[in-house]
Amino acid sequence: MAKMNQIFAALALISAPLAAHATGLKIEISGEGANGIVEIDLLEDVAPKHVEQITTLAAEGKYDGVVFHRVIEGFMAQTGDVQYGLASGDTRLAGRGGSELPDIPAEFSEIPFDKGVVGMARAQDPNSANSQFFIMFEPGHFLNGQYTVIGKVTSGLDVVDAIKLGRGPNGAVLETPDQMLKVDVID
Repeated sequence: MAKMNQIFAALALISAPLAAHATGLKIEISGEGANGIVEIDLLEDVAPKHVEQITTLAAEGKYDGVVFHRVIEGFMAQTGDVQYGLASGDTRLAGRGGSELPDIPAEFSEIPFDKGVVGMARAQDPNSANSQFFIMFEPGHFLNGQYTVIGKVTSGLDVVDAIKLGRGPNGAVLETPDQMLKVDVID
């Protein structure tokens, strides 16, 4: 019986990384800059609470039509404000809102913020992440251990690189920002 338990424990360890990376996002981006599909591998084993919140919002269609409101050349593109960031509305407050779900406690990791890494945006409080996230254009290791890593782009980095840059204060996209037309949860 002890031998069987060891075998089952070993099988669980072998299969855990596969199960931990089973969820992702498929994002259709549309706009003046970027047009195409971006796929993101979400890291449930690294940030389970954040991934659960992101996939819940995506499954409910909350991210559909949300703009990239803050895009800084050589740094990152930020989106996910489901409260104020809908392309069909007035996006001047985009970046200040979240969702109806509660804020999430930080889940910092050792994963560095390299090109294509996806992190959760937050206010000054490390436990204030909610719905907004950002995708890195280039490495930003000064963010390491300060923001929660939730995933990594697995395809469509060329689409990410084409997202319309912000020309306003702090990278704000003032006129006709690119948007996440459709966001689906994928396996």
